[in-house]
Amino acid sequence: MKTLLAPRFQDLMQVADDYAAQYQNANPFPSISFDDFFDEDFLTEVLHEFPDLSKKDSISFNDGRQVKLAGKGEANFGEATKRLMHFLNSEPFLLFLQKLTGIEEVLISDPYFFGGGQHEIKPGGLLKIHADFNKHPTMKLDRRINFLIYLNKDWKEEYGGNFELWDKNMEKCERKFLPVFNRIAMFSTTDFSYHGHPDPLNCPEGMSRKSLALYYYSNGRPASEVNTDLEKHNTLFKERKNNSQDVKAFKLSKKEQVKAVMRDYLPPVIVRKLLSSEN
Repeated sequence: MKTLLAPRFQDLMQVADDYAAQYQNANPFPSISFDDFFDEDFLTEVLHEFPDLSKKDSISFNDGRQVKLAGKGEANFGEATKRLMHFLNSEPFLLFLQKLTGIEEVLISDPYFFGGGQHEIKPGGLLKIHADFNKHPTMKLDRRINFLIYLNKDWKEEYGGNFELWDKNMEKCERKFLPVFNRIAMFSTTDFSYHGHPDPLNCPEGMSRKSLALYYYSNGRPASEVNTDLEKHNTLFKERKNNSQDVKAFKLSKKEQVKAVMRDYLPPVIVRKLLSSEN
């Protein structure tokens, strides 16, 4: 059986010891990235299993603020992908995350992959800067960590698709990561951890920006991470200051605003039924 992790990351607790300070003290909020985190041959198997989500029963977002595709739980996972995602939801990996992040509340994985799993962005697609939904809709837990795996071989700088981390006042991108194959990015999610892929993707037709996303939760969180005006919220999109593209994108038609709210707050099965009734 192939190993999942690359040799230098196989002792996860030592890695957590070595990088905890770097993660916890990062700007603009706790975060880190690692290259070549997984065994290359194994992750290549995962890439080969990744479907064209536009041809699968997936969730499509297209409201100006987000133009992307997302899978539905494990529906499109192949065997290697299942093995990877189940490991990332396991006790050993949770203990690694706990030590690396310094989060005091016990971390809990999401076996339902709500909002996570396989993500794909086609040419022209994007995901404007935002803070994530803060509560799991069924487990009612607080969202604490995002863990992202990029699956894009031969990715060039001119294709764009950088994952960006922005300051709390939305004035400056403090860090960005090109979504190259076998790079992982992770960060602590709060009501103020603004991030995204805000500019249209510029890769050639036939290519796409592929990633896997896992989210981790806890029962309770520090008050400093919470916007006191929002007890429970879904995705909070933010405009970059003095950015003409964002001004245009945020001027949604009334119809698109309603659809966006439906997608944010209603279960996918209900959204599909309501939208299909329009056709």
